[in-house]
Amino acid sequence: MISPYGLDIVESCLTCKMRVERLFCDLPNAALQAFENIKYATAYPKGAVLFVEGQAPRGIFVLCKGKVKLSICASDGKTLILKIAEPGEVLGLSASVSGKAYELTAETIDPCQVNFVKREDFLRFLRDHSEACFKVAEQLSEKYNAACHEVRSLGLSHSAAEKLAKLLLEWCSKNGEAAKQEPRLKIALTHEEIAQMIGTSRETVTRLFADLKKRQIVQSKGSTLIIRNKSALRQLTVS
Repeated sequence: MISPYGLDIVESCLTCKMRVERLFCDLPNAALQAFENIKYATAYPKGAVLFVEGQAPRGIFVLCKGKVKLSICASDGKTLILKIAEPGEVLGLSASVSGKAYELTAETIDPCQVNFVKREDFLRFLRDHSEACFKVAEQLSEKYNAACHEVRSLGLSHSAAEKLAKLLLEWCSKNGEAAKQEPRLKIALTHEEIAQMIGTSRETVTRLFADLKKRQIVQSKGSTLIIRNKSALRQLTVS
């Protein structure tokens, strides 16, 4: 079924061809059928807010298609993007399990399909299906490791150039481009959003990209960024 946002909606988790590749979705059939009975499949446009930092947890959001940026905001209005969530991730998981407020804000960066499950239904589902509990534990462990990685990257990097270079190389690795001689990245984020990911200003990110292009380390073709010189980019990450 095609949604108003151009998404090819997967109506049933049981028939989803991608479930075996995704940590939480690859559940035994009995558990998956039980999950199917309590989830609400929804399509969201770009720029939709799923939940807000400080909001009481309503439930979990399983990202099926699209990408979602997860951010926190300081009292002075400064925003830091913690990560870009990919399909298969469960958003709002720790808040729904603990009962504490959502610790960040989740906003779609392109059209998304999301399966929502109310908190009460989800906790009952976990009590009835131990396999799902292990999947939740794995996701929470992954999120903890990712948070440690982000803190290390932001806290121990000595310059904005180093942080940007690390981010680009990380994207290459995640998108299966790391082994290619000239990796290609589809950049869906603005310079402002990239700045929010590495803790700097939009102006600094724009200047850094201009410098990388001048040195022929990267090249832009529309929204595609081509890494022309991986070794030079990697050299920027060496403190």
